[in-house]
Amino acid sequence: MIPPAHALAVHQTEALLFFTLLQLTLIVLAARLGGELAQRIGQSPAVGEIIVGILLGPSLFGLLAPELFQYVFHSTPAAPMQMLSQIGLVLLMFQIGLEFDFAHLTERNNRRAVTAIASASMVAPFALGFGFGWLSAPLLSPGVDRLASALFIATAFSITALPILGRIMMEFKITRLPIGVIAISAAAINDVVGWLLLALITALALAEFSAAAFALKVALVGVFFLVWWFLVRPLMKRVIHASQAHPVPVGEKAGRGKLTHNLLGILLAAIFVSAMTTYQLGIFAIFGGFMMGVVLHDEHELIEAWKERIGHFVMVFFLPIFFTYTGLRTNVGGLDSAAAWGWCLLLIALATLGKFGASYVAARWAGMSHHEGKVIGIMMNTRALMELIVINVGYDLGVISQQVFTMLVLMAIFSTVITTPGLRRWLPKMGVAVAERH
Repeated sequence: MIPPAHALAVHQTEALLFFTLLQLTLIVLAARLGGELAQRIGQSPAVGEIIVGILLGPSLFGLLAPELFQYVFHSTPAAPMQMLSQIGLVLLMFQIGLEFDFAHLTERNNRRAVTAIASASMVAPFALGFGFGWLSAPLLSPGVDRLASALFIATAFSITALPILGRIMMEFKITRLPIGVIAISAAAINDVVGWLLLALITALALAEFSAAAFALKVALVGVFFLVWWFLVRPLMKRVIHASQAHPVPVGEKAGRGKLTHNLLGILLAAIFVSAMTTYQLGIFAIFGGFMMGVVLHDEHELIEAWKERIGHFVMVFFLPIFFTYTGLRTNVGGLDSAAAWGWCLLLIALATLGKFGASYVAARWAGMSHHEGKVIGIMMNTRALMELIVINVGYDLGVISQQVFTMLVLMAIFSTVITTPGLRRWLPKMGVAVAERH
């Protein structure tokens, strides 16, 4: 007897739910374990979460237990996890936009050093990344547009992970020291320019390098920024202030009245509309999430309430999904020759030279000491999450191969892993006390 169609549909839905929940359980628990282990060895929890995400992919899990890996991650279509990853990334980009402090860009103290370091740490790695991408594209990413590949690799070389760097600096209690202010200000400038570059290069790639199509996309993106800043920003501020002025509704905790259920609903809808708008404009939805955060960056009560109610959930649930989604695309085993590993080591060396080296030289030129220059260099070289976002965009556009994607993931991990040990070694030589690792 053939079961009715609706019974089959119910079974398929339940099976999809089962495997999605299985994947989520594994991802969330593994991320917590990775973050805890990273902290125990003096690393940022994000480092452990990124590495665990990679290990859950074909690089380790798929290698050691291929049948179990297939069962967990490939028994059902990947669409549910992909959508959760992208929704999480939109919310994460909103959170990054909220945490962006424009005061860093107007900091008058040490302006000469900030300008020199920010400029050098963008120009040098961009040039080296472009050169690497242009020369390696025919060998490492055959069939893709050479210019697009070079531009994306250049952007990936140039980015600095401001959120992760900020957390590492807080752990070392150097955010208010002159060297901390200089580093975070230069990193903030890098981030602004980096995201603008990514948006422009994405538009250029999607326009298939047609001058007219690219000009139209750039104009539309410009209009989007103006509308969001001059119309959406005041409108959202009015809604937020009106909501915060009202008494806390019955059933909601008084301490959380700054982000009521109604305001949270409006805010989430605004984030999603912003993301849909940038998608319709021909650039990735994540830019819409980021822009909505940027326009509300000075709503301090809202930011604190968001962090309290939503921020932790985004970091514990959605962020590991993105790391694992990246890990499923990363196959270290795909670097299966001495030549491939040679290219990988060259990529890591050039990326490090571009960021660390250029930042060090600029810091010395601005009058900083040898050890201060090294501290600035190691902090500016931190890429982590921002790098992964950039290279996922490039991979989705098809302008980098899986091999190059894997190399860039390894570079992101390396550049972040060396930050904490570097600071532990060099900060005391500047006279800055560093707490003992427990």
